[in-house]
Amino acid sequence: MASRSMSRSLGNDFYRLTGKRGGIRKSLCLDAPLLLSLFCLAVYGLMVLFSASGENITDVERQAAAIVVAFIVMIGVAQFEVDFFRRGAPLMYAGGIGVLIIVLLFGSEVNGATAWLDLPGLPSFQPSELEKFLVPMMLAWYMSSRSLPPRFRDLLVCGLIIMLPAMLILMQNDTGTALMVAMSGVFAILLAGISWRIVIFCATLVIMASPAWYIFLAQAHQKNRILTFFDPYRDPTGAGYNIIQSQIAIGSGGLQGKGWLNGAQSQLDFIPESNTDFILAVLAEEFGLLGVLILIGLYVAVLARGFYIALTAQDTFSRLLAGSIILTFFFYAFVNMAMVSGLMPVVGLPLPLVSKGGTSIVTLLIGFGILMSIHTHKRVLPR
Repeated sequence: MASRSMSRSLGNDFYRLTGKRGGIRKSLCLDAPLLLSLFCLAVYGLMVLFSASGENITDVERQAAAIVVAFIVMIGVAQFEVDFFRRGAPLMYAGGIGVLIIVLLFGSEVNGATAWLDLPGLPSFQPSELEKFLVPMMLAWYMSSRSLPPRFRDLLVCGLIIMLPAMLILMQNDTGTALMVAMSGVFAILLAGISWRIVIFCATLVIMASPAWYIFLAQAHQKNRILTFFDPYRDPTGAGYNIIQSQIAIGSGGLQGKGWLNGAQSQLDFIPESNTDFILAVLAEEFGLLGVLILIGLYVAVLARGFYIALTAQDTFSRLLAGSIILTFFFYAFVNMAMVSGLMPVVGLPLPLVSKGGTSIVTLLIGFGILMSIHTHKRVLPR
């Protein structure tokens, strides 16, 4: 009898941990739908990367190692309660600014951008990627203690919070990341309930100022990218080569593609940066429209769960931060797909969880760890 009672007790304990209520999942503060979607997206990305890297197993192994580290970091971040991020937002933001200054002074150059930091015994990493969630976190902290929608002087402060890291990243000659950081902050402001009249007014100012920026401020390579966007064939073997080859690869994939590892453009190295910025062209050529739709479906699954978490968040800080993180993820994927398809100028942004790049994956999953924290550390509100 004692043995039977002990077995029943152990069975009940096991059920509490693994049963329908998801004990292990809840004890680790994980969101199962979001975790599953991210895992499927990462596995799909590894399969595409193997082909895009010319069947280089070393690149895939490094990417897989980065993904494992990123998931471990994400789980670790999810264990912190939301109050930790709320209280630590100013300090983390200031620390991020300090690291960006260090990169300007001592950073190493990769592909024309001085945005990488090399530390002894550690792989090089890109600190500017952290600003994708540090900026909206700081804005959420600032606006959560003030009346919403934000007043004019609050918008000025928010603008300074965005501009400081964005300008430092621009000084590193990394336009794509600076754009992403600025947009992550803009999303936080939009979610705070800013008037559409102000949005339209600011958008009009940006459009009107664009010619002046192009004439007086834009660097030669930035002007060249814009001209190439309007007419890639003005320099088909130079500035327009990347986008022309990308469009050929996408168009030749058709509905079902040429088959994994059978893409002519990718396997014969016609597509530059095929394992980073232009990896979507490899996917489209080998897996066709159906393969691209599978990728979009995985992105939609992540986005849908992220928006649900943002909508069900319990306080202003959590809603603004969660909404900004998931909108930044959407913008990341959208810009890369539009860029590779020729619908936007080339700005050098990787495809989330698909393109090669350890820093991007780790920082991206840190953001999703914050999302899981927001969803799983909800307080029991009085009725």
